[in-house]
Amino acid sequence: MSGVKTEAEKRKQISVRAIADVEDVTSMKKSFNRHLHYTLVKDRNIATTRDYFFALAHTVKDNLVSRWIRTQQHYYEKDPKRVYYLSLEYYMGRALTNTMINLGIQGACDEALYQMGLDIENLESMEEDAGLGNGGLGRLAACFLDSMATLGLAAYGYGIRYEYGIFAQRILNGEQTEEPDDWLRFGNPWEKARPEYTIPVNFYGRVVDTPDGKKWIDTQVVLALPYDSPIPGYQNNYVNTLRLWSAKSPVDFNLKFFNDGDYIQAVIDRNIAENISRVLYPNDNFFEGKELRLKQEYFMCAATLQDIVRRYKVSKFGSREAVRVSMDNLPDKVAIQLNDTHPSLAIPELMRILLDQEHLSWEKAWDITVRTCAYTNHTVLPEALERWSCSMLENILPRHLEIIYHINFLFMEEIQKRWPGDMDRMRRMSCIEEGHEKKVNMAHLSIVGSHAVNGVAWLHSEILKSDLFKDFYEMWPEKFQNKTNGITPRRWLLMCNPSLSDLISEKIGEEWPSHLDQLAQLKKLATDKKFQTEVMKVKQENKMRLASMLEKDYGIEINPASMFDIHVKRIHEYKRQLLNVLHIITLYNRIKKNPKGNFVPRTIMIGGKAAPGYHTAKKIIKLINMVGRVVNNDPVVGDRLKVIFLENYRVTLAEKIIPAADLSEQISTAGTEASGTGNMKFMLNGALTIGTMDGANVEMAEEMGEDNIFIFGMRVEEVEALKAKGYNALDYYNSNPELKLCVDQIKDGFFSNGNPSEFSDLTDILLKWDRFYLFADYEDYIKCQDRVSEVFMNKKKWAEMAIHNIASSGKFSSDRTIAEYAREIWGAEPTWEKLPSPHAKGPQSTAQNNGML
Repeated sequence: MSGVKTEAEKRKQISVRAIADVEDVTSMKKSFNRHLHYTLVKDRNIATTRDYFFALAHTVKDNLVSRWIRTQQHYYEKDPKRVYYLSLEYYMGRALTNTMINLGIQGACDEALYQMGLDIENLESMEEDAGLGNGGLGRLAACFLDSMATLGLAAYGYGIRYEYGIFAQRILNGEQTEEPDDWLRFGNPWEKARPEYTIPVNFYGRVVDTPDGKKWIDTQVVLALPYDSPIPGYQNNYVNTLRLWSAKSPVDFNLKFFNDGDYIQAVIDRNIAENISRVLYPNDNFFEGKELRLKQEYFMCAATLQDIVRRYKVSKFGSREAVRVSMDNLPDKVAIQLNDTHPSLAIPELMRILLDQEHLSWEKAWDITVRTCAYTNHTVLPEALERWSCSMLENILPRHLEIIYHINFLFMEEIQKRWPGDMDRMRRMSCIEEGHEKKVNMAHLSIVGSHAVNGVAWLHSEILKSDLFKDFYEMWPEKFQNKTNGITPRRWLLMCNPSLSDLISEKIGEEWPSHLDQLAQLKKLATDKKFQTEVMKVKQENKMRLASMLEKDYGIEINPASMFDIHVKRIHEYKRQLLNVLHIITLYNRIKKNPKGNFVPRTIMIGGKAAPGYHTAKKIIKLINMVGRVVNNDPVVGDRLKVIFLENYRVTLAEKIIPAADLSEQISTAGTEASGTGNMKFMLNGALTIGTMDGANVEMAEEMGEDNIFIFGMRVEEVEALKAKGYNALDYYNSNPELKLCVDQIKDGFFSNGNPSEFSDLTDILLKWDRFYLFADYEDYIKCQDRVSEVFMNKKKWAEMAIHNIASSGKFSSDRTIAEYAREIWGAEPTWEKLPSPHAKGPQSTAQNNGML
């Protein structure tokens, strides 16, 4: 392991160091020391590594600020259509290295720190992950922000500044425990508070009729304080804004509290209001109708919509001299994208603003709202779809419930005209679900109130049209689109895998990070022995580095020559980590049965967080750890099979795991995964995929050819046929001896110290109530895994397939995804242009004074 170069040493070899300008390095050193002294009030005698990180972050931010202001000035002068991306989650990870790369200053920073005797890798490790998301949905939003800036779109991300992000996962006695993710405890060097743009958000109260229309009165007010973070494009001098809202209680105290001696209670009541932005709900695939969650969703939507209207009114387009700016042209200048149904209250909120504050007619307000809003669906799982109780909405948001009722009334009239007397259709399509408890179906509201609805992979979009939203597709086929997800190649190759990036640049030039389709040029090198050797050498170095880290963190000695078989994603039944466990046990039993057999060594790593209240997912984590304990301590098995559960899987850990992976597990039941983006990250870094024809795996197989991916299991139509016929797990259990042995070992306590009841709930699910048909796919999965092992032994073939994966990744850039959103949904054109450097003379504008930041 000692011969493996560190990331810092690797970077010394690549071109960024070579192009570091002497003047830039001197400037960086001066700026660094200035921040250490004047911002942090430290000197080198007492400064800690964290102090040095903050000094470096502030130094890098200095290079952002002028670009940030210049970008907003540019938008003010050009007045393009603005895009507003509303998401309750942004899984950003760390910002420092990504920012240095996007600004093109990594070489200068590296050299400056080297000359000062500091290790940049140590400093980078001090940054807290901004874990403001659960998984794919939040990470996608982060990739989209990067691409919107890189494409030169006038785009803004809006969300919530959670004080506590996704919990830190700890494994104790094989079980998940949750610790608070206090990511702000040392401060956040990237954000800028904007108290001057604080916005009041109303809750509760009642609605009255006035001569001027409806009025929402007697409300409780919570203030939304914005914090802005810069989002730099890739070496184009654009810097966009992510604005996150923090909940604050109104500052005024009722003097009565002082007179009554109840000052403490007054302070406590303030804290209740501020709980709205306290913590991220750690679950994005199971809907819980909690009051706090509803308040979070409305808080974000209300503050954001008011901010959007304000910015529209102070733009060059809005005549600021007029008594009142016309809202008629809002859809021409504003596009609002709803990232799933979490921000769907933006629809009735925009209606409320247009009706009650701008005094437009219902018809005009509705036309503007529909043409402005668009909706992305991220799941087909019934338990994930939001349905808010009408009684809760009536209590917390009475005006909005009135608006939703009227939206639905007019919508039902429209259906009645199209399909007279079809009461079943009206019931299926209604935004209001009648039943034991009346509820608002937020997905239906989002479709009715948007001009475009999209899924996030071709297969997912087809399922929306043919199944989940079939009635809506029949009514409005023109609304439905597909926008296959993508990932940013800057973070997920250029930053996390510098050796492979350098190798690719040597072969095809350095434009690929912003034009990922250029990777297709590598296909002609797939059979080139020299290039195969170079790619596999990079992979092996990444594996050795990871093995060294895991040995240090977990005390498990790993064979770096073994196949690194990786399954990392949220723990959920539909993602089928249990199927992977059955394969692990099968391999274990085969080795035990034939100790002298010739087995391909595997190190199987599984990582991900279970929602704290998701009992089954937490049991799956414990089973993985208990199986690992048996396997890893069996001398007969040796280094032929190791199992590691990756504790606290997050963006920063993914950046180390993915470049080292040989095999990527994407094994969800066909028809359940909307898209996946982890699959794309592994593909881009040269890992081969074993997977079902689900989500974006379908398009990955199309791009690379099915010869370069390991596909197994039922297709969607076969799953549907099995569901219709009736699935009996016992048929598979009784007919496959290897499967039966695995299940019996779990059931009989072999992996739980002889306690047969430890995992009885999991075996009951598998044998009686499995909605995701693990046993139906087991045999084909095992055969496919055997094929994987066979190909892994053929190093030339494996290398050729890995290169085909890398070369076929161009479609899965988030740049392509965002360009499609821009042209086909938002009506905005990506520019791909570069702004002048911040040192060039540019227009002086009142953008900042007008709140354009």
